[in-house]
Amino acid sequence: MIRVLHSVSNMDRAGIETMLMNYYRHMDRTKVQFDFLCNKKKPGAYDDEVKSMGGRIYHTPGLNPAKYPLYLKYMKTLFQKHPEYKIVEAHNGALGVYALHAAKANKIPTRIFHAHGASITKDWKLPLKLVCKALLPSNMTHHYTCGIAAAECYFGSKVVQAGDYKLIPNAIEVERFTYNEKVRSEMRKKHNLEDKHVIGHVGRFMAQKNHTFLIDVFAEYVKQDDKAQLVLLGDGELMDTVKQKVKELGIEKYVTFVGNVGNANEWYQAFDCFVLPSIWEGLPVVGVEAQAADLPCIFSDNVTKEIGFSDKAQFISLDANKSVWTDAFKKALVHTERKDATDLIVKNNYDIKTEAIKLQNAYLELAGEKC
Repeated sequence: MIRVLHSVSNMDRAGIETMLMNYYRHMDRTKVQFDFLCNKKKPGAYDDEVKSMGGRIYHTPGLNPAKYPLYLKYMKTLFQKHPEYKIVEAHNGALGVYALHAAKANKIPTRIFHAHGASITKDWKLPLKLVCKALLPSNMTHHYTCGIAAAECYFGSKVVQAGDYKLIPNAIEVERFTYNEKVRSEMRKKHNLEDKHVIGHVGRFMAQKNHTFLIDVFAEYVKQDDKAQLVLLGDGELMDTVKQKVKELGIEKYVTFVGNVGNANEWYQAFDCFVLPSIWEGLPVVGVEAQAADLPCIFSDNVTKEIGFSDKAQFISLDANKSVWTDAFKKALVHTERKDATDLIVKNNYDIKTEAIKLQNAYLELAGEKC
């Protein structure tokens, strides 16, 4: 058995971590085991499940530049204590260079950078991220990516044109998200949504996901449709700010904050359409899930077009007039007929049962083991 050490934020229900858990659950863990290097002290929603499957969770001193010597010391001790690690995979955007550099310094032979984003958030950490991004090539040995746009962002056009990368689809358990009329009825009844026009969003409350824009657009739409209900799944540092904005706009009764839950698959059934107005994305797993549930999907045009494989998906500019967005809501909510989209998901290589075996074999080959 080989063990792959994944560098993440923490094992909470966020896009990257959910993707990793999807793969982890469907691998032969007598051959490949996942361990997680968490850079936040906060416990994650997946921690107990990881441990139940034989995975380990480590907590580093964090990715603060001032603590980098402490981080390197921690990693040196970790690799000395666990010489079995031959593969380290970083999922932290540009800051993933921390784990990769530490792995290189400790002579870990396989150092994978996994690109998930098609852009870099322009916040106060931007100068640090740009320095880290420039250091990635000399510290990674393999290029993994969720999509072409993310590969272009982190690896550059030469790597993409040469095909020197491995595409790892954000695959899902298709049967969990396939449209189910019974689950839809139960969820809508349970949450008093039976006569509502439900617009759904799933994502962490952070600047990238653009909740403030979504709230502004919805506040305009609800003026036309008093049966509209915006349902927001997820949590994060900006949740209180978004709640305050909803209150200030006087639309509290039209917005439902669900929080971070383990039954997002059931909530997709209750939605009538799905919206993702992100400032940037790589290839969002929530977009795959929503299309598996055969929902009309409205994405910002900053979301990579690779995600739009359903004929119910559309892309709108964030610079467009709000009326363009509200018109899209209105049209999407008219088309309520849903069907089984399994064949579509499988055709586009998002079936986890197939994709997990491919990734498992890739790790075994990297470790020089038999598949």
